[in-house]
Amino acid sequence: MRELNRTFRSIDASTDILSFPLSETEGEMYICKSEARKEMVKFDRKFDNFLLFLYIHGLVHLKGFDHSSTMENIEVEFRKKFGV
Repeated sequence: MRELNRTFRSIDASTDILSFPLSETEGEMYICKSEARKEMVKFDRKFDNFLLFLYIHGLVHLKGFDHSSTMENIEVEFRKKFGV
């Protein structure tokens, strides 16, 4: 994950999730479980729930959103809808 982050984002650190759009309807997400285990504590979530949280986060990125209050609002709606 660190190498992917360094190669594609020029950030020399590991991260819990990376999303890569491939087209308007397709993309790839990579989730690093060891980083997710570290981050879940900050969000006060159990591991399985945090993976779903990250999945929603990655999907919203694939739809073209960057970190912002708009992105957060979209994620909140999806988390409510799916009980995450």
